[in-house]
Amino acid sequence: MSDHGPHIFTREEVIAGSQTPIASWLKMSCAILAIIGTVTFIFGAFVGADRAWQALHFNWLFFSTVSSAGVTVVAVQRITTARWSRPVVRFMEGYVAFLPVAFVILCLSLTIGRDHIFPWATHPLMIEEKRQYLNVPFFVTRDLVMFGIQTILSVWYIYTSVRLDVGVVPESGASWARGIRDRMRNGFGEERRELHSTHSRQGKLAVAMVFAFALFWIIMSWDLSMSLDPHFQSTLYGYWFFMGAWVAAIAAWTLITMAWRSHLRRQDMITDVHFHDLGKLCFAFTAFWGYLTFGQYLVIWYGNLGEETHWARLRLIAPWSWVTMTVVALMFVLPFFGLLSRAAKVYLPTMAFFAACLVVGLYLHRYDEIYPSIYGVRVDGTLPFGIWEIAITAGFLGIWGLCYIAFMDAFPRMRVVLMTSPFRDEVQVPVNPKTMDALPAHE
Repeated sequence: MSDHGPHIFTREEVIAGSQTPIASWLKMSCAILAIIGTVTFIFGAFVGADRAWQALHFNWLFFSTVSSAGVTVVAVQRITTARWSRPVVRFMEGYVAFLPVAFVILCLSLTIGRDHIFPWATHPLMIEEKRQYLNVPFFVTRDLVMFGIQTILSVWYIYTSVRLDVGVVPESGASWARGIRDRMRNGFGEERRELHSTHSRQGKLAVAMVFAFALFWIIMSWDLSMSLDPHFQSTLYGYWFFMGAWVAAIAAWTLITMAWRSHLRRQDMITDVHFHDLGKLCFAFTAFWGYLTFGQYLVIWYGNLGEETHWARLRLIAPWSWVTMTVVALMFVLPFFGLLSRAAKVYLPTMAFFAACLVVGLYLHRYDEIYPSIYGVRVDGTLPFGIWEIAITAGFLGIWGLCYIAFMDAFPRMRVVLMTSPFRDEVQVPVNPKTMDALPAHE
């Protein structure tokens, strides 16, 4: 190799460079936030406060869609056999740790909390077709099954990814996951064969995950978000819903990657090129989200049908209008025009600002989907955002952080094999993982 070529890190360098312990104050902060949110919600549920359940619901939609989208972005990296993301993609794989917890919370919301969240659960629908579709047993079953399948596929995929690295690195990590790591190492074979067999298995899983993500979140967006207004319907709603989560997941990935680069002090491994690529992804998908938003609004506007226009009009009058306009500014106007240049993407303060805009924008977007449909026109002009929403948001942030930290403490923080194996680029060419013979390109 030429002396001017890129530096290839050794396995020891990658392992040593990714083992800096996570600060105890960060874990403690997450635990405190989780306790505050949990206690607040339990108190609200005990006294029968609808706002506690509604705050739980919109926060669940925010954190769950971002986590699910993040793992699906990881699957897309496999489908495209991306190499640029190898040093940073594990930071996004940690999103998967929240999904099992999210499944438990969804079970609570759809059973115990259903009457506090969905107006149609206590007031019979006048539209016969919607009354049949939102039949409670069918509604609860399909959403739990769909989210359950997504969770299983996501955990399975990340398990295969982590196993490939656990099998070649020395035993280390949080004690709670020692049994999982031992199970991963059990039966782990020769590195080259494991690399190809894992790559082949992940190819099938990744395609299934992408289809499940798109189909299931479209249906769940109808059920868990759009159905709150029983008279509104839009065929673009599902795409708009999951694409917001997609761009926010990438933006959160950008912020987390910045934090890990600073924490690990590995500017040599996580370079400006990575942030340039992440910035281009943020720019591309914020443009697509803006396209879907305008496309949906334009059709509602020129169609001028009462069952559609009331939904948009409600969000453009006080007190909801400032939330709606802030969402548009944070999720489209600022990041679209701000990330046009390369300089804005590679200069970390500006990239962090626009990435944070997207994450906060989706949070307000989820609020703007849910609360206006429940509360309608506010005669007193007050916005229902207070202690319930703030405390329960803090609780979700703390729980998500604890799940993420637990994952990153338990498993290798970088894709060691795909960064250091002498066979790492063989996966660009398809082979039979059993015979290791090259396959024709069309196979």
